Amino acid sequence: MHRSAPRLARILACATVPVVLVAGCSSGSDDSKKNADSPSRSASSSPSPTVAAAKFSKLPDVCTSLSGKTIGELVPKAEKKRGKALPSADTNTSASCLWSGLDGFKYRSLTVSLKLFHSDTGLGSGDKRAQAYAGQQASKAATADGAKDAKTEQAGGIGDAATTVSTKTKKDGDDFRNQTVVARTANVVVVIEYDGAGYETAKTPDAADLLKDAKDAAKEVVESVAKGDQGDKGTSSDSSEANGSGGSSGSGDKSGDGATSGSGKKKGSA
Repeated sequence: MHRSAPRLARILACATVPVVLVAGCSSGSDDSKKNADSPSRSASSSPSPTVAAAKFSKLPDVCTSLSGKTIGELVPKAEKKRGKALPSADTNTSASCLWSGLDGFKYRSLTVSLKLFHSDTGLGSGDKRAQAYAGQQASKAATADGAKDAKTEQAGGIGDAATTVSTKTKKDGDDFRNQTVVARTANVVVVIEYDGAGYETAKTPDAADLLKDAKDAAKEVVESVAKGDQGDKGTSSDSSEANGSGGSSGSGDKSGDGATSGSGKKKGSA
């Protein structure tokens, strides 16, 4: 019995060897699988989305975007030669100025509105956002204030793209001729609203003449924007523009910002 004990111990020791070897191989196999399933440390992270940088970072003073000479020609005897700045939450991104006057029985009203769009990684480039906004303003002008006989045309030579909208309206028995020019220069939209009427014995203004003057005014304002500060060179966005509006601009919407083209008319000589 004493001699068989060592022999039994040797048998049991040999029997456990394969188990250890198998366990060792199994452990190595699991580690290899885990390493294979793990993402490579050398894999590069996805690049952050970018958009084209906007050309303009702020707007010029809207009430000085037209020269005194131009104002004198388009709005004779304007009540305020320097114009009336209309309310805006942020004049760096949205601003409007109004001139109106009565020369004898000839009434004229001119509104200049500017709207700037920053590039936004979520909403798109400033240029594309401005393009979409310009289209919206042209559509509004065709129906604003009960406008009739709307005539919309593309106009060349004004910024990067421009649209003119000619309409007719009747207020208090008087016939108005309304001309709107919506122009885009890079990431800024310029809207010119030029209206006229003849009271009492004065004739209704010629629509073609008003349109020519409105186009000339749009060109001048586009030049004023170009002379302003150019920036916004980064590819990130300005969160304040996330909703596409930086305040009430009044552009293309004659009922906005408390300004209505043709409002405040006075029947009588100035």
